[in-house]
Amino acid sequence: MDLSAPHLVTPLPGPQARILIAEDEQVTSPSYTRPYPLAVRRGYGAVIEDVDGNRFLDFTAGIAVCSTGHCHPAVVAAIETQARALLHMSGTDFYYAAQRDIAKKLAQIAPGDAPKRVFLTNSGAEAVEAALKLARFHTKRPHVIAFYGAFHGRTLGALSLTSSKAVQRAGFGPLPTGVTHVDYPNPWRGPSVDECLAQIEKVFSRTVPAREVAAFFVEPIQGEGGYIVPPEDFHARLKALAEQHGILYVADEIQAGMGRTGRMSAIEHWGVAPDIVCLAKGIASGMPLGAIVARADIMNWPPGAHGTTFGGNPVACAAALATIKLLEGGLIDNAARRGQRLRERLDALGQRHERIGQVRGLGLMIGVEIVSDRGAKTAAPEQRNELIRRCFEKGLLLLGCGQSTVRFCPPLVVDADQVDTAADIFGAALRETA
Repeated sequence: MDLSAPHLVTPLPGPQARILIAEDEQVTSPSYTRPYPLAVRRGYGAVIEDVDGNRFLDFTAGIAVCSTGHCHPAVVAAIETQARALLHMSGTDFYYAAQRDIAKKLAQIAPGDAPKRVFLTNSGAEAVEAALKLARFHTKRPHVIAFYGAFHGRTLGALSLTSSKAVQRAGFGPLPTGVTHVDYPNPWRGPSVDECLAQIEKVFSRTVPAREVAAFFVEPIQGEGGYIVPPEDFHARLKALAEQHGILYVADEIQAGMGRTGRMSAIEHWGVAPDIVCLAKGIASGMPLGAIVARADIMNWPPGAHGTTFGGNPVACAAALATIKLLEGGLIDNAARRGQRLRERLDALGQRHERIGQVRGLGLMIGVEIVSDRGAKTAAPEQRNELIRRCFEKGLLLLGCGQSTVRFCPPLVVDADQVDTAADIFGAALRETA
């Protein structure tokens, strides 16, 4: 059976897709963002098939969620086995092996040698909410510092940390107080690490004393902000500043973690051990699960201080255990190898196309910034959006991030031929939209 992609058999969207989309848009929230008319029926590996039988090469992985690919047989088998035994029994109130086992595993693979404890959630936003509460509880300090361009979620506490796009915050105020934002360093556009740390020092001297700051919330690589890889010394210097003032270092690994960058945790590239790590997305191959992993001495809140009904659902835990086994069994290494190949192909396109301002990333977390003027580094969001639509029409699924960046975040099972096919399609779309 041929399951290769792309394989397009109808105009896009096809007749069945048009029906589904029209009915969907009558009943679902208008807040959903759909960059192109894709109506999905099923997925396998790095391939998505729509309701009309068109097959697409998926370089979105459900926004970096399907780390082991769509419907990996080992993950599906773990889900089926667990579903026959126990679908739900709230881990806040009772004990079951799946929750214990995934907590042990997450504590083991999280960066740093100190003993750790784990709190399980349903999503990344819930993980950020839990980390925010824990940081304030443990330090007894009311303020936190986050970074412009960050995306930490859309629930109100997480939203107070998010500063990726104004539309995500508009109309929802007043948001929880006590959050100050500073710039995230950008090696291509600026600012520098020195400038960003100087902003923090100015906050300490002008508005919020360091002794009142509970935590820095930082993405090892900014995701929604544009797949920004910071300068080499940023995380080490930020961690040193945190330690100097007794401030907790919270690493949001929700998009960059779980093997995507060629390491289990992205922060490992810089040799920094966070005090609290937030996880979700790729942790369970598409099942809803998130977590915070904190040093045991930090997770000192008492029974009842925080809880969840569905977080740590046994089926999601089983999927996560199967996912991590696959990551450790070769998919992290595959992410590093395929990411290097993809980066080489995209760099070569950047040499030929002036509209590519910069190619950046680690492993299979790569951003291509589209510009209208490379010398002036002028963002070109409309050209980026048209490029993504053209790739869809050719059978390649991509998403945007930042002002005008195309993000490449395929499943970690992607093979060499699929990497080359994606690069070929992207290059053709660049030529056609020039």
